[in-house]
Amino acid sequence: QVQLVESGGGLVQAGGSLRLSCAASGRTFSSYPMGWFRQAPGKEREFVAAISRNGGSTYSADSVKGRFTISRDNAKNTVYLQMNSLKPEDTAVYYCAAAAAQFMGVISRGSVYDYWGQGTQVTVSS
Repeated sequence: QVQLVESGGGLVQAGGSLRLSCAASGRTFSSYPMGWFRQAPGKEREFVAAISRNGGSTYSADSVKGRFTISRDNAKNTVYLQMNSLKPEDTAVYYCAAAAAQFMGVISRGSVYDYWGQGTQVTVSS
């Protein structure tokens, strides 16, 4: 069982930056591929970025590529999402997720993830 707690959300002007953190419980954090997803009001949850177990591989959605960077620190049981050049359309609740799959790569499908955080709100004003 893994518990995930996101933090770092808030209100920011367009063009600004935020860094989200997701702290995980447990001693096996390094065995989980991790991902970030978001859900805007009235829209379906969408994939944002994913990172492999050792952090060697990352993958981002086209909508955030070049602006958002996912990283992890396995010693701190934490995954991060650095968000730069934020746009109003980035406004959403952001969730981190952990996959129990024995997989060395990155996972972009939300249905594969087993554990989810409670989410943190990001609001970008124009």
